[in-house]
Parts: sequence; C-alpha cells; structure tokens
Amino acid sequence: MKKLISTLLLLVIITISATAKKVKFAVDMTGQLVNTTGIHCSGDFQTIAGFPGGDWASNTTTLTQEGSTEIYSIVVDIPAFAKYEYKFLNGDQFYEAEFVPIESRVGYNFNDNRWIYVDSLANDTTFVGAILFAGNAPAGNFLVRFLVDTQTLPSFDPAGMHVAGNFQNWDPTTTYLYSFATNVHEIISYVPTGTYEFKFYNGNTIGTAESVPAICAVNTNRELTVDKDTVLTAFCFASCTACLVGIEENEILAGVELFPNPAEDFTMITFSDNNLSYTISVFDITCRKVSTYFTENKNSVRIETENLNKGIYFVNAVASNNKSYSGKLIIN
Repeated sequence: MKKLISTLLLLVIITISATAKKVKFAVDMTGQLVNTTGIHCSGDFQTIAGFPGGDWASNTTTLTQEGSTEIYSIVVDIPAFAKYEYKFLNGDQFYEAEFVPIESRVGYNFNDNRWIYVDSLANDTTFVGAILFAGNAPAGNFLVRFLVDTQTLPSFDPAGMHVAGNFQNWDPTTTYLYSFATNVHEIISYVPTGTYEFKFYNGNTIGTAESVPAICAVNTNRELTVDKDTVLTAFCFASCTACLVGIEENEILAGVELFPNPAEDFTMITFSDNNLSYTISVFDITCRKVSTYFTENKNSVRIETENLNKGIYFVNAVASNNKSYSGKLIIN
C-alpha cells in the first residue's frame, strides 16, 4: 500500500511538473504611497500555486520590491494553457485592491479583474511587464486589445486562434487568443506609440493567416496606429467589418442609399422602409467603431463626418427585422 501511495504521489508531481510554467506578476507603484503592509497580488491562481488561504486571499501573496525601483513582483509556478484572473493590492486587505480600468478587465458578466492566458511551456518566464497600479499598461506603453470574431469560419484549427504582426516579429506561434465568449477570441498586448501591421491566424503557421480584403489592407495586412489605450472592435476573420450576427446572405436590407459618397462634412443614409427602427454604426479601416446612430420610424439619418479623418470607412445598418446593410464610405 505504501508503495502504491508513493507511486501515485510521484505521478502527481510529474504531472504538475509537466504542465507547470513560471509566470511573473509585477506592478509599478510609481505615484502611489506604498502601504506599510506591503504590495500583494490576489487571484484565482493562488491555490494551485501553493499559497495558503486559497484563491483570492488578500494577504498571502506578497510582492517583493525590485531593488530601489518602484516595481514590485513575484514569480509563481502555475499550469500552462489556462486563463488566470487577478488584481494588485496596495496593502493586505481586499478593499485596498486597485480599480482596474475598463480596457484591462475581463469585461464579461461585469467582471472587473485583470486576466492573463498562459499559453506556453517554454523554459522561460511568462512576463507581460510591470503594469502601472490601477493602469492599463507598463510605463511607456499602451494597451492594445486585439479581438477577432470567428463565426464565419467553416472550421477551427485545433492549434487555436493567433495574431502576429510587426509588434512581435511576425511570429504566428507566440500570441494565442483566448475566448471568453462564443466565437470571439482576444489578447491584450502592450506596445509603444507607433503604427503596426498585423493579421489573425486560424492556427499557428504562416499558411493559416487570414486574407485581408484589399479595401482595408496595407501591404496585405491590417494596420493600426497606436497613440492611446485601444480596444479594437471584434473583426470578422478575413473581413473589413464586424460579423453580422445571425444575418444570412438572403437577409440583406434592400433599398438603402448612402449619399453623398464621397463625403466631406456629412452623408445621409436613407431607407426605403420608414416603419422600422435602425442601428447605424460607422467603423474606420481598422474596424474600430467611431460613431453610432439610432432611428425609429424615420427613413433617413444624417451621419456627421467633419470630425473624422480622410479615408475609407464602413457603414453598417441593422434593422429591427434583423436585416442588415453594409457599405463603404469615403471621406475627402
């Protein structure tokens, strides 16, 4: 019996070791008055990492100051291929937890925690950087939340959805997108100010890259200029616009006109049926929503364009009968 128990314990240790990954949690306390009880991290990783008190304990996972800097950190061993949620605390009580900005939150079902997906067993340490306490990104960087909607894909690659671009050396194997909600896959990255090209991959090889339509492509890629924290609209894979949820090809909204187009100060979208209500959304070339309009029992809506930069935009209108219209708008 003792031999059996020893064998089972050995198997458990081997199993944990085979899936364990070093992950570094770090926070930058610049501008904060550090509590005398220390800086802590609380999350749903604490039990499996071996901390007493279980998950979401406020006083068991103490971060250590890195030299004389304002950065506090800890490295833990936790299983890979899993999503974890957490918060930093300036103190050892949960009421001292940071207020996580909306852009960084899980966001689904009103969840206001930070999150990270550990997608690798490589012999290194997963580290996203020392995020500013109650901030969105490490100092000198901005948050970019990439999202892609896969509902139009005929099949989903077992390797999972990835994104690659010149922000991470075009490696389709390293930036895995996690799915909180059906069809939508996402990841948070941190980059300095700049213009970036990228693509989504239904898999983790070059051959699984999406084909970005020419109308919204730059060098056959998607393009994004970052000068602030940015959450992208959920791109439809290999499309210039968001997916039309529940809209079949035979449910196209007829009798829609967009004029003038090209436009300067405004354009009018006109519908043949004024007995319906409509939701009209305008997206820029990166599929970021820039404006939304609502109308009920009217057959036209004025879309203001004078404050938008010159270029190509996309107008999407969904009627109360679930039919839809998508059109290109050029602003001069």
